[in-house]
Amino acid sequence: MKKAYVYIAAIVIVVIGVTLLLLYLSKDDTSSSNPNDLSNLVESKPLPIPPLLEDVNPDPNLAEFHLTAQHGVTEILDGIESETLGYNGNILGPVIKVHEGDRVKVVMKNDLREATTLHWHGLRVDGENDGGPHSGINPGETWEPEFTIEQPAATLWYHPHMMHATAKQVYEGLAGLFIIEDAVSDSLPIPKDYGVNDFPIIIQDKQLDASGNMQYDPGMNDMMMGLYGNVYLVNGTISPYLEVPKGMVRLRLLNGSNGRTYHFEFHNGQEFYQIASDGGFLEKPVEMTSLTLSPAERAEILVDFSAFETGDEITLMDTVSELGKTISADEVEVMKFHVTNTESEAYPIPEQLTEIDTIDPADAVVTREMVMAGVGSTLTINDKSMDMGVIDEVVNLNDTEIWKVSNKRTGVQGGMAHPFHLHGVQFQVIDRDGNPPPANETGWKDTILVEPGETVRIITTFNHKGIFMYHCHILEHEDAGMMGQYEVK
Repeated sequence: MKKAYVYIAAIVIVVIGVTLLLLYLSKDDTSSSNPNDLSNLVESKPLPIPPLLEDVNPDPNLAEFHLTAQHGVTEILDGIESETLGYNGNILGPVIKVHEGDRVKVVMKNDLREATTLHWHGLRVDGENDGGPHSGINPGETWEPEFTIEQPAATLWYHPHMMHATAKQVYEGLAGLFIIEDAVSDSLPIPKDYGVNDFPIIIQDKQLDASGNMQYDPGMNDMMMGLYGNVYLVNGTISPYLEVPKGMVRLRLLNGSNGRTYHFEFHNGQEFYQIASDGGFLEKPVEMTSLTLSPAERAEILVDFSAFETGDEITLMDTVSELGKTISADEVEVMKFHVTNTESEAYPIPEQLTEIDTIDPADAVVTREMVMAGVGSTLTINDKSMDMGVIDEVVNLNDTEIWKVSNKRTGVQGGMAHPFHLHGVQFQVIDRDGNPPPANETGWKDTILVEPGETVRIITTFNHKGIFMYHCHILEHEDAGMMGQYEVK
């Protein structure tokens, strides 16, 4: 009998040991979904700089650019190829640079196996050329929008906007920057040598599966909250580094992610200056140590590397939102900056960047309510889901309006933040819950993050005719119907 007890005790010890081992291995497997862990599997590479797209038209009065949406293959993890989409390449697209007053034509060919569109995010343009879901381009077909640049210098972007397919196509790689210059940007003493001291920084997160593939396969949580990935890509590369001169550098940041909101800081607490938001320059630089960007928002910042030694390394971190902390680490390294021995021109921080004509709320002829609400499959704006056959709002051409955008609390936790985007215009933020906006939101905007229970009032003038969208820019929410359309006539 005593011997039986010994055997039983031995078996119990073995079972406990195996259980603890499995728990340990399971913990290791879980932690590998942490962005830092997967990033550590990749040798850091130089940051790719998207090329500037060539103007192929010799006519000085017309800038013409050719884009092709195409299938590609990209090595996200070392030695593992993922099927991706790109414009004129494997992933992402070239930078289109134009000047205020330019007449622009784009020839967009669809070489995909599915329909797509080409939306100019942030561009003041008429509905026919906006590239929303009504402007579908079937496989093998070409779309040729033409428009005049009627807005100041800004960092905009372009991406697909196909009904129920935007999230997938953007995730798989279809996105690029659209940069506008003007007389103000030409004259300002700030870095402007593209790829030398003026850099595009497109940040996106992706969900790699067990084989290292980047296939878009959202789960229920992704549909409810927007996709949160387990790796961070900058310009299509995991955890890259950028060699920077000793001096001032300009970074054009775009949150190109499907669902994640970023909270950027430098690991050393380095100060920087935000000089532009979505729609162009702020009136004055804003000194900051952290920057929040929700999906589709942009910011231009100036970073001074002159005090560092050759070989010093500075890391851009995402300190992660409260929602993000439920999915990934509290802090994530996004990319590194390697300081070289090159001395760059000294740029003092300008006291004044531009002048912005503030729109007087008294000029508004209408105030519209936009209430975002719901979770999962019940995402709505004003208790409605997107219907391509329904015009939800009608706006008179050249009218100035206030849109009161609110985020209705939902569920036990109160819901989640939603970035609200308005097509065809740039707007100004009047207030957040009755309080003045922060200094870096006092310029032109086209996307604004609205927290649960919060109300943000925005104001704009509608100067272009056509049918336009307004929607949450969490792409899974947009595809699920958290979108409406308005017509200007």
